[in-house]
Amino acid sequence: MSGPIRTCVGCGAREAQARLRRFVATADGLRADGRRRAPGRGAYLHCDPACWTAFTRRRGAVRSLRVSPTPADRERLVATLAEVVR
Repeated sequence: MSGPIRTCVGCGAREAQARLRRFVATADGLRADGRRRAPGRGAYLHCDPACWTAFTRRRGAVRSLRVSPTPADRERLVATLAEVVR
């Protein structure tokens, strides 16, 4: 793998940053960052619905974001990612 390596917060696998979707925590909740330029701490997910399901089932903080998103925030992010990937 060349380039930066990131960890998927859904499955925990390490992957090249270019193959993952970035999202950030904002005051309004989690937001997809398609351009990878949004300010703040980011986290990454594969474009695989299985990873999204694992992410929504998890509880507690996302260490890379340093926040504990609510289950509703996680589900909204996954719905947004599903629309973007199509």
